[in-house]
Amino acid sequence: MNKRQVLVTGGSGFVGEAVLLRLLLDRKYVPVAAVRGSLRLSGLCRVVPFSLGDTSELPALDDVAVVVHCAARVHVMNEVAQDALAEFRKINVDGTAALARKAAEAGVRRFIFISSIKVNGERTSEAAPFRYDDVPAPQDPYAQSKHEAEQILLEISRETGMEVVIIRPPLIYGPGVKANFLSMMNWLSKGVPLPFGGIANQRSLVFVGNLADLVVLCVDHPAAAGNTFLVSDGVSFSTTRLLTSISEALGRATYLVPVPSCLLKGMLFLIGRRVVAQRLFDSLEVDISRTRTVLGWSPPVSVERAIRRTVAQYLDAQKK
Repeated sequence: MNKRQVLVTGGSGFVGEAVLLRLLLDRKYVPVAAVRGSLRLSGLCRVVPFSLGDTSELPALDDVAVVVHCAARVHVMNEVAQDALAEFRKINVDGTAALARKAAEAGVRRFIFISSIKVNGERTSEAAPFRYDDVPAPQDPYAQSKHEAEQILLEISRETGMEVVIIRPPLIYGPGVKANFLSMMNWLSKGVPLPFGGIANQRSLVFVGNLADLVVLCVDHPAAAGNTFLVSDGVSFSTTRLLTSISEALGRATYLVPVPSCLLKGMLFLIGRRVVAQRLFDSLEVDISRTRTVLGWSPPVSVERAIRRTVAQYLDAQKK
């Protein structure tokens, strides 16, 4: 029995692939990718079929020491499901619970759950970044499902003794990033003037490599068990500063016009783009001091290097 195996669900996803690569580099454990489709790393690690939506497809876990659960129904900007919460619960709550119970029955030692900072809430004030011990305040179905999954995992841990570690990241970026971060790079690469030159918010981000580093540390760190950790790159950016940094990495001149934020936010609210307005103009900072103290961890990649790596991959992809 090989109890050095670490099963990573969602191994073909953005975070899951980064965790697998970090485990391969670490060489302390044997990574196993649990995926629903194909995997770019299929020649480097064992691959098993997996679907959170079908509990009959949950993989065997008898030889697994640790499960890193990255798979999820992710948050989307334009939800089309009539009952979004029910859809999120089916995957993020029921699927996670089934996997965790099977893990506990198989003798898995530790279950690491990639949750979301959205469990804490949607925005922070200038003097009060999110902390690990905040009263949860999920505001949408995705965040609520993540919070419910956390609670069920802690209950399973109390019942079975399987150790649970919860990690709540903010916006994750890195080479191959999609969604909002990719949109920003697309805007800036075209050199189009944007009305975002006067935004004074503060938002925390995390480079996918830094997140993967923390996850792998939590695989066997004795102090990680039973804890909830917030993670970031250790610095916060205003939207204006972030856009400027991306432009510099792209080698483009920055054309950011300082239009009053209240005016732009009001216009976006009027056209039904409330979520976009919140992400552009509101603050969302996280306090990672406890993560640093308990685990002795600091982000290994600086935000400047992380942005350069992200942009370099983006530019390479544009050439193909």
